[in-house]
Amino acid sequence: MLIDLHTHTAPLSYDGSLSPEELIKGAKEKGLDGICITEHDWFWEPGALIRLAKQHHFLIIPGVELNTEDGHLLIFGLDRYVFGMHRASFAKKLVEEAGGAIVLAHPYRRRFREDGDSPEKAYRSAIERVGGEDIFQIADAIEVLNGRGSPLQNAFSLEVSQKLGMRGVGGSDTHISKDIGRCATLFEREIKGVGDLIQELKAGKFRAVKLNKRG
Repeated sequence: MLIDLHTHTAPLSYDGSLSPEELIKGAKEKGLDGICITEHDWFWEPGALIRLAKQHHFLIIPGVELNTEDGHLLIFGLDRYVFGMHRASFAKKLVEEAGGAIVLAHPYRRRFREDGDSPEKAYRSAIERVGGEDIFQIADAIEVLNGRGSPLQNAFSLEVSQKLGMRGVGGSDTHISKDIGRCATLFEREIKGVGDLIQELKAGKFRAVKLNKRG
């Protein structure tokens, strides 16, 4: 199954511009089997997503993109924001208690910038520094294909995952219509809901897939 693990809608994500209906329509047109709606620091009411999925006959899985002091985390298995989630270690504790899963989103941010006179030198230096951060230890997988990332940024994420021996997922990071369907994650087994998704993320039965180019 082809599922986009990283999408946003308006107005629940402050920087999103798509309504849920526009996102779903676009995902269907791009051949996706399902999406995860991961608003910034905001949880959908579970019943609302269930109704939306039934209305459109499409798999919609709840999640959230948490902005923590150490980076952004895609979290599955929680249903409400709790004060303190801006600390990755605290969020990890809640996820463990709930039996959820964590994906480290766009790990190139805060770690690698390709602007400047020598992006290749900056790339190698950033790769060498990666490894000791706690946030890599708490994640079940790394987003190695981000639809809004450049080829070099995504290459950085992939090399980091390989260096640390972690599995990689793909997500469009959709905010606007042209983002839809750029990247996704191909799962070996059928996913019917968030429980199945968590199980497969833990099992590592997936791979990141690039579906079309940026632009």
